[in-house]
Amino acid sequence: MANLRLTDSNPILLRPSLLNPSSSLLTTPTSRHFRPSRPLLLPRASSSPPPPPPTPPHEPTLNRRGFVADTALAAAASFAVPLIGIDRTIARSDELSEWDRVYLPIDPGVVLLDISFVPEDPNHGFLLGTRQTILETKDGGMTWTPRSIASAEDEDFNYRFNSISFKGKEGWIVGKPAILLYTSDAGDSWQRIPLSSQLPGDMVYIKATDDKSAEMVTDEGAIYVTSNRGYNWKAAVQETVSATLNRTVSSGISGASYYTGTFNTVNRSPDGNYVAVSSRGNFYLTWEPGQPYWQPHNRAVARRIQNMGWRADGGLWLLVRGGGLYLSKGTGISEEFEEVPVQSRGFGILDVGYRSKDEAWAAGGSGVLLRTTNGGKSWTRDKAADSIAANLYSVKFIDDNRGFVLGNDGVLLRYLG
Repeated sequence: MANLRLTDSNPILLRPSLLNPSSSLLTTPTSRHFRPSRPLLLPRASSSPPPPPPTPPHEPTLNRRGFVADTALAAAASFAVPLIGIDRTIARSDELSEWDRVYLPIDPGVVLLDISFVPEDPNHGFLLGTRQTILETKDGGMTWTPRSIASAEDEDFNYRFNSISFKGKEGWIVGKPAILLYTSDAGDSWQRIPLSSQLPGDMVYIKATDDKSAEMVTDEGAIYVTSNRGYNWKAAVQETVSATLNRTVSSGISGASYYTGTFNTVNRSPDGNYVAVSSRGNFYLTWEPGQPYWQPHNRAVARRIQNMGWRADGGLWLLVRGGGLYLSKGTGISEEFEEVPVQSRGFGILDVGYRSKDEAWAAGGSGVLLRTTNGGKSWTRDKAADSIAANLYSVKFIDDNRGFVLGNDGVLLRYLG
């Protein structure tokens, strides 16, 4: 596998026969100060106490026991008012200012991995995760229902659905173990496209690029493209990343000799460029359309890389283990980065999603949620998210008004704007 070449003459994917589609589906008492309308009489030393004075009409009899009891009640009431106010303040501070948590009908151990909506119907979308999780929404993501796809349940596998993408009514899903699903009717029905056992690596990303066209990436660096709904596929790179590193290990790429042959993360820019992080995080790779091989790059920071991706202005962002965030100088592919101070509380930041060129959100371990409004130069922490007992893995903005944060234990946050 180390020297596997991916040539056009030997496509590894075959067009399937059509499979059967499936569809689913106090009032608080005020404080009183008790003042008797008459003086209290102290007992005199005598053999028999004097008779009590007559009680004025419509006034309750006041004795020591009653006085103490009523005074205690009044004191408790006076303390109740500020305590209730504090509780309400705490409740308000726990609410996310820009996000709303959506509770899902899934097992608590599911990790959410990707989300996509049908362009022609912005309210219709799909949510993917581990344990063969596919959820569907038809109200913009406010509520979700489990979706069953018969062609993905034929075998005794517990699929991890990694990526989903739509272009028009055409959609694609890839997962592990190797599975590829395709729809031409906005997800009403899905058909399974068989895959060759010679596929190098596991499919981790797919992008619907045009009518009948898609681009697929494996964790070993193989990139395939189709332009005829998956009848056949063509390799866009000539070899896997392992083979590339075997040729370039002497070129000064630090850590290449420890490369295990898979990506940790891979992200695509709107214009088709890719950036991927090696499995150990000790270097990263880039690829541009037309290049025959992935290009390895030394990391410019001391700590290992957690994830990398593209800013809205075309530059790169870089996350390191332990919560560090860096931005590349300028736009395009670069090896020069500057660190940006962030309040990550020592937890790792796992992903960044740009809503616009100025506004972006970063998410990470133990509910870390950060926001920038100046393109990433400074970040503030949404402290209300600290109460979320989950790791937030992915930030996805569908457009300027729709965004989602995906995490483990079935945690989904919906952007309110």
